[in-house]
Amino acid sequence: MIPTVLAVFIATAAGAGPVEQSLRPEARPTVADVTDVIAANSAVALSLRPASRPPTLATSSRASPVQADFARWLAGFRARARAQGIRDDVLARAFSDVRYNDEVIAKDRNQSEFTKQIWDYLDSAASPVRVRNGKAALRRHARTLRAIEQHYGVDREVVVAIWGLESTYGERRGQRDVVESLATLAHDGRRGAFFEKQLIAALKILQSGDVAPRDMTGSWAGAMGHTQFIPTSYEAYAVDFDGDGRRDIWSDDPTDALASTAAYLARFGWTKGQPWGVEVQLPRGFKHSLARRDVKRMPSEWAATGVRGIDGRPVPDHGRASILLPAGAEGAAFMIFDNFKVIERYNKADAYVIGVGHLADRIAGGPPIQASWPRGYKPLSFAQRKDMQRRLRRNGFDVEKIDGIIGPNTVSAIRAFQVSRGITPDGYASETLMRTLRGR
Repeated sequence: MIPTVLAVFIATAAGAGPVEQSLRPEARPTVADVTDVIAANSAVALSLRPASRPPTLATSSRASPVQADFARWLAGFRARARAQGIRDDVLARAFSDVRYNDEVIAKDRNQSEFTKQIWDYLDSAASPVRVRNGKAALRRHARTLRAIEQHYGVDREVVVAIWGLESTYGERRGQRDVVESLATLAHDGRRGAFFEKQLIAALKILQSGDVAPRDMTGSWAGAMGHTQFIPTSYEAYAVDFDGDGRRDIWSDDPTDALASTAAYLARFGWTKGQPWGVEVQLPRGFKHSLARRDVKRMPSEWAATGVRGIDGRPVPDHGRASILLPAGAEGAAFMIFDNFKVIERYNKADAYVIGVGHLADRIAGGPPIQASWPRGYKPLSFAQRKDMQRRLRRNGFDVEKIDGIIGPNTVSAIRAFQVSRGITPDGYASETLMRTLRGR
């Protein structure tokens, strides 16, 4: 049987399109999903400092229609911002030299759907260079990370791993003006309500004095700092760990950003010392229908069925766990614990969570993933995934949305179809599945 795979969708937490530097894979979230996700896009963009900008709307006599419309929108927004407690002096400073930025809209529109195999993603996420630099960062900031771990109860290696994936340990924090980006996206209207909410939050951050307007830089979608907080997440979870009176996640000193990340993970229930997951080997004849997030057992119970650690020994009882097969019936298998779900609050994609967890393990001195991956396998395209969903629905299997995203509902439909045809019910999309659906 041709191996099945997890198709990894590369997108930002705010639904932005893929970029070369990004290591943030996830299916496009809804606006409701996005409010629970910290990060968006860790790519570095060109600086849009005021000195290099064109004349403002107030001084330009030849403003384009879109800039004029943006100015009208901004006048209405100012009134809404005042109603939410934003002072006039903050508004004046925040919107000085801010213009509608068509480059931001181009980024938002250029959301070409493409896939990346999980093994390719992990090759990058836990590359030798990233592991080596992570170990160096762990040593360089040892005192700070030790204090953060003691205060929040979050393992320091996980905090460093998130830092590594989000901004390459601070090297790629993003240089776009966050106010300008968010104002442009809020005016655009495609996801106006979400981005206006982020813009209000950004203005509240400025009003608090944590950062100056033109120093509030980040990605085109408004994610900021070393670990890429969106403004609402910053408001809720950012901390002043160095005690200087500001929650500064933008400076070269990563202390506040790393502590804020630990605070976020702690808020959502991180258990210190519990693995995110452990690579395991499955017994011959393993029932793949048990590899589900809603099937949880103690590791000792899994061991009784033949599921063992990659070293052949039973996995210690760290807590109830599920079996995850990120490449379907082939490739590596993992026993995942509650901490997997906590990292998932940062980014929902399984590949991202595995990437963070595995990078953290490697930084701590752990080995590479031992199982081989079905490399060379061609994943389904976005159009093929939508076609697969349509065919599942036509065959009587419940698919909630025809959206090309392989979420829990589609996985359940695939499993049901596989059972009906006597196929290993691993629940993953593949070319083999497509051929069967097409009657070939």
